[in-house]
Amino acid sequence: MIDWGKVSELNQEIGPEDFAEVVELFLEEVDATIAEIAAGMPEERLEETLHFLKGSALNLGFSEFAGLCAKYEQSAHRGAFDKIDLGRVSESYVASKERFLAEWPSRIAA
Repeated sequence: MIDWGKVSELNQEIGPEDFAEVVELFLEEVDATIAEIAAGMPEERLEETLHFLKGSALNLGFSEFAGLCAKYEQSAHRGAFDKIDLGRVSESYVASKERFLAEWPSRIAA
């Protein structure tokens, strides 16, 4: 679900203080985007939005969430909007976020 190696690498690259800021910004942006999707995003914006979510997730090690976004980004690209489960996208993000926040302090300190 979380690529802790990627998380540790990013933490080491930018330092703990800046890493905490990056995490906060990531969560704020993705929370807002997930809320926008839940409010009813037009189909023509889905591919771009899922691409953004995928990239953001990969940067912070949310590997399962990123994979799901990539899958549905391709569906949107093909116009197969009926194959996109936005509820599943939201659920994956929430589960990933919960695990990340619960395990981040001990995983990074290790």
